[in-house]
Amino acid sequence: MTIGKSTKNRAIIALISLALVGSFALLSAQAEQAKQPLSGMLRPGTPVSFADLIEQVSPAVVSINVITREEPSVPGVGNLDNIPEEFREWLQRQMPGPNKRSQPAPREGRSLGSGFLISGDGHVVTNHHVIDKASKITVSFEDGKEFDAVLIGSDERTDLAVLKIESDYEFNHVNFANDVKLRVGDWIVAVGNPFGLGGTATAGIVSATGREIGRSAYNFLQVDASINRGNSGGPTFDLYGNVVGVNSQILSPTGGNIGIGFAIPARLASKITQELIAKGSVTRGWLGVQVQRVTQDIADSEGLEDSKGALVADVVDDSPAKKAGFKDGDIILKLDGSIIEDQRDLTRRVGELFVGHTAKFAIFRNGRDKTLRVKIGKREEGAAANSEIEQERDEADEFGLRLGSLGDEGRERLGIEDDRGILIVSVDPGSQAARKGFRKGDAIVAAGDLDLFSPDDFGQAIQNARKKKLKAVRLLVRTQGGQTYTALRLDK
Repeated sequence: MTIGKSTKNRAIIALISLALVGSFALLSAQAEQAKQPLSGMLRPGTPVSFADLIEQVSPAVVSINVITREEPSVPGVGNLDNIPEEFREWLQRQMPGPNKRSQPAPREGRSLGSGFLISGDGHVVTNHHVIDKASKITVSFEDGKEFDAVLIGSDERTDLAVLKIESDYEFNHVNFANDVKLRVGDWIVAVGNPFGLGGTATAGIVSATGREIGRSAYNFLQVDASINRGNSGGPTFDLYGNVVGVNSQILSPTGGNIGIGFAIPARLASKITQELIAKGSVTRGWLGVQVQRVTQDIADSEGLEDSKGALVADVVDDSPAKKAGFKDGDIILKLDGSIIEDQRDLTRRVGELFVGHTAKFAIFRNGRDKTLRVKIGKREEGAAANSEIEQERDEADEFGLRLGSLGDEGRERLGIEDDRGILIVSVDPGSQAARKGFRKGDAIVAAGDLDLFSPDDFGQAIQNARKKKLKAVRLLVRTQGGQTYTALRLDK
């Protein structure tokens, strides 16, 4: 079959046209992608701007202006009203000035913070430390309106406070987020009054959840949105305009933002503020035990698989725990059926229980599981000389310890009421005992499930632990600061 030249030319032209159309289509797609480079990179729902959110919530965010009044004092003495009258008159006579009997004038201080409204009738949430010792509180809005406010109640433990604006005005307000399930990386927006610059908004992400700060029993959200002095008490929002945290602290060597800020989680803040509004104060449950963390060494000494729970180091006399039968050395594993993660978790959850609630505690004692029922009480807010060595022996060399008998003087010094206890005569530097914090002059009261009355008892406790094939032996150590549990490893 012969193809004519014209037909061949038409075929070539058609092929060229198809190639050109395909090239143009590819170039057009690339050009469109170049115009919108983020369209294929950001996940659905990611905000291009926070402007609408900030416009929505800002009317409910306020600046807190506080005037404090400090009572007069004398250097080295303090407030004159706190000392006996006969001494007060003598000190007044020593003061310079024409009127020697008059005290110095009270000093006035000022501080700034942030807050936000949670009700239309004017309830404002802020930090306790913002309004502490306030004699006058003024609340300022972004539009320039100012109102006087009174303190409804505050809670130093959680650093939360609730104010009430004295006005019949109907206020814009925001809500705490319900059932918050924040994840690391979620967007958040903080609005507040840093350095007195009201109406400031910053954005960032959740950097960490459940962050432990200092000795507080409560955990915090860590955020990287810029938080500075004056942001305290302000809200942290999610993308739906709900309050997920109350800004409370920053970590900074300079006092300015370095990207590490902490907020009180909404679940806790909501509960505490509701109680403050209802009663003006917070009532916490009380068990009456001194607890410490269950280390892996202690878990191994008890034959437990993991280090969850809280170890009872001491039981307070006449406490709910004492009445229910708690003993030193008990390991609390569950509260009302829920696993206790650590001593902070126990403290937090007991504090959240209602006074009078009968709680069920699952404990581990001397190798056995046991259940104790406790009627929760109310927490009341508020509470090294060398001893004579009767006999000295070389014991526990492998741990770096020298042990001796503990005399009556030693028991009195350490507050040991019974006749238990053996004296730590010396601790070898660099030994396992030294690394675990053992100190000369302290006493070991118990080892494993054996009370210690002589250094020989310590050796027996070590043998008992080895017979049970335990990896460590748990010790109850008494110091002048109280008693704690620790463990020495047997498999090293």
